Amino acid sequence: MNMKVNLAGVTLNNPVMTASGTFGSGEEYSELVDLNRLGAVVTKGVANIPWAGNPTPRIAETYGGMINAIGLQNPGMDVFIKRDIPFLKKYDTKIIVNVCGKTTEDYIEVVERLSDEPVDMLEINISCPNVKEGGIAFGQDPKAVEAITREVKKYAKQPVIMKLSPNVTDITVMAKAAEAGGADVLSMINTLTGMKIDVNRRTFAVANKTGGLSGPAIKPIAVRMVYQAACAVKIPIIGMGGIMTAEDALEFILAGATAVSVGTANFVNPYATTEIIAGIEDYMLKYQVENISELIGAVR
Repeated sequence: MNMKVNLAGVTLNNPVMTASGTFGSGEEYSELVDLNRLGAVVTKGVANIPWAGNPTPRIAETYGGMINAIGLQNPGMDVFIKRDIPFLKKYDTKIIVNVCGKTTEDYIEVVERLSDEPVDMLEINISCPNVKEGGIAFGQDPKAVEAITREVKKYAKQPVIMKLSPNVTDITVMAKAAEAGGADVLSMINTLTGMKIDVNRRTFAVANKTGGLSGPAIKPIAVRMVYQAACAVKIPIIGMGGIMTAEDALEFILAGATAVSVGTANFVNPYATTEIIAGIEDYMLKYQVENISELIGAVR
């Protein structure tokens, strides 16, 4: 039984990875999860300088999910390179670094610094607000998606994954724009913009007023968007959005995802990733699937 998948020339032992921002950089989960079992660890967002993130409260539970407005708090790339990469190199798993920035130059600075580091792929988080364009996220304008993808590709030594925002009218337009800019892989979906109001305090549940909705509530939307993008582009897709079980992961794979990321589930069940891997193995045995590639995009 072959669980290996190929993402732009990078071979993962299996298609299951962590979603950025839900697993730190692996160390805090390493006592509970055997990182060697994971196809890849996707790190928390890394910026060129430390980011403080948003004011608190920054997280609120919702029906079937959660809203977060962390604001991509991170210690910056110097700490990441010195502390987190050496830790992850101890394990037989691929390292995917999530990169964030407020201008194109910010992204390029991180990508250039990582070009000589032993990381396998770069995931570019284009849901960051573009300060030069008045705060609209890079990922909500197809011209901006294509332009930033093209710029990042000029400087990247590793394959580039563009992480698409679902907060758009037509996801296929964004997928095609990233592909046109030279993206090697797409990852989708990032969180949907949501809001929760505390009726007793008569105020917003998170200080930022809005936040990113994740968890099982968004899964049907995510599966639909992955299917649409898989039909529109020729590059591989990493699917995510509310994956809690192996069955959830298989929905994304059958819809056209080559690999999947597990996010919010890690907060509820720290063993979710390895349980999902075992569940996919059981499914393949049950239905006599020799190679995971037989399942990718099998529903059309």
